[in-house]
Amino acid sequence: MKRVILLTVIGIGLISCTSSTGKKESESLAIAKKYMEAVETNNPAIMESLLADNYMGYGPSVGDSTNKANALANWKYNAANLYESIKYTRHQNIAVTIKEGEQADQGDWVSNWAYLTIKYKGGRGTVNAWVNAIYKIENGKIVRSRTFYNEADVLRQLGYSMMPPQDGGF
Repeated sequence: MKRVILLTVIGIGLISCTSSTGKKESESLAIAKKYMEAVETNNPAIMESLLADNYMGYGPSVGDSTNKANALANWKYNAANLYESIKYTRHQNIAVTIKEGEQADQGDWVSNWAYLTIKYKGGRGTVNAWVNAIYKIENGKIVRSRTFYNEADVLRQLGYSMMPPQDGGF
């Protein structure tokens, strides 16, 4: 009987515990999820509403970066001319607060690990890719993102091949 009472007290204590961190994580997850749904449903108006004016996106290559205006313009062009559909499958999200490191990296982040299926227009084919996108959330907006995926694999699936330099390389 003592065990039942102890377990009940612990259970009630755990259920009654709420934290602002949990709420903040839920809000960040909801923002990232809404953004991914906007990508999947090709809704640039929602994408624009979720990106902060000072948004910067990085990746997948080391030198790749874009601001809000360019990210939206590129998305609109690609959605109109390149992509027939994008489908997120088997994806997981996690929210985390970074408290150490560079000042620009500190804050609330959502990481999304996803398996994407992208169908291209004009019979160019379909590709499948594992993508990791990480979103920094401030004041209900995405202020930074970092995206990682295997570009060479996507190009291979589209029929491209890698050729060594004519002079034999490095």
